[in-house]
Amino acid sequence: MSVAPRVGLLTKEYPPEVYGGAGVHVAELARALAGRVALEVHCFGAPRRDPLVAATYREWDALAGEAPELAALRTMSADLAITAGVAGVDLAHSHTWYANLAGHLAKLVHDIPHVVTTHSLEPLRPWKREQLGGGYALSSFCERTALESADAVIAVSHGMRDDVLACYPAIDPQRVVVIHNGVDPQGWHPVEGTGTLHDHGIDPSRPYAVFVGRITRQKGVTHLLDVAERLPAGSQLVLCAGAPDTPQIAEEFRTRVAELADAPVDVVWIEQMLPREQLLEVLSHAAVFVCPSIYEPFGIVNLEAMACGLPVVASAVGGIPEIVVPGETGWLVGFEPGDDELGSPADPGSFADELADRVVAVLDDPDAAATMGRAGRARVEERFSWDAIAAETATLYRSLTG
Repeated sequence: MSVAPRVGLLTKEYPPEVYGGAGVHVAELARALAGRVALEVHCFGAPRRDPLVAATYREWDALAGEAPELAALRTMSADLAITAGVAGVDLAHSHTWYANLAGHLAKLVHDIPHVVTTHSLEPLRPWKREQLGGGYALSSFCERTALESADAVIAVSHGMRDDVLACYPAIDPQRVVVIHNGVDPQGWHPVEGTGTLHDHGIDPSRPYAVFVGRITRQKGVTHLLDVAERLPAGSQLVLCAGAPDTPQIAEEFRTRVAELADAPVDVVWIEQMLPREQLLEVLSHAAVFVCPSIYEPFGIVNLEAMACGLPVVASAVGGIPEIVVPGETGWLVGFEPGDDELGSPADPGSFADELADRVVAVLDDPDAAATMGRAGRARVEERFSWDAIAAETATLYRSLTG
């Protein structure tokens, strides 16, 4: 039997410091990989007691400041420390541009293979310039350099693989493999409790659509507020939306929510990212989950909703069509990008109309919605388990380490 490779998993996010889908992915993948390889996690932030965490890394205090490019430079400073810290591993596996530079430098310094998992691509997120300023050029540099020289690039969907090759034609297509994202169906499941609903002003006796995600252009949250105006009286739209990218989009979102005070639908905005136990309650009692993303390489949040028995209405972008089966587990809405720098829909009104039509159709037919919810749960159990994903990932590692 071959010796299990020693793998350094490099990431900015790791529990309890998780704020997005990439962080969820890394946490779940680490748990599933731990019995298959000699795994050690190298992450940003405070020390952890997690036995999988080999070391944590702080950004340089000398780069403190409010200028947006300093945020990118601070990330790169932590990457330098990670490069030194992974000495002795057989392979580095980095996640997101925040850790890609560390993986690339580890490849050079320690002469080891580097695997990159692509959760998003900087060229397809032009709104990041709004958040990072000149740092966007740095994040793009880190990503491009790492991907073009990586020994393997994991795309979390076939749509993502197409995007990788379109954005970075210098990459050999044979080095880009698809290993889907996943979800833990034991951790994500329907629950009976309603205490969280009452705590946040959600009426469990009335149907509601729910959104879960960060307040960012990517997630299409501003377009979802256009949908709210089109939903039927007596229904509710629950927005589990926090962690805004910038103060500007936070204020824009807050103003728009306030303008919906007189809308027929009741808008309930939960401004923080709820812990899983509370989020399970919100998802379990919803009528439909809505994902209006304008860019979504995979969309793990849709799997979480499906695991809780919810039909999903989502935009047909990126990897979402590989998750949602139209007419079976929910509905897809076409998305045509416009030519503005934010990647907004070409016709925002029509996009909102189509999303609203599908949401209303689900709200109007609870029996069909329940059937879709059961089918979604079954699809999660059959196709998107972390054990299967970890097995594919470990096989890739071994192909690169011998």
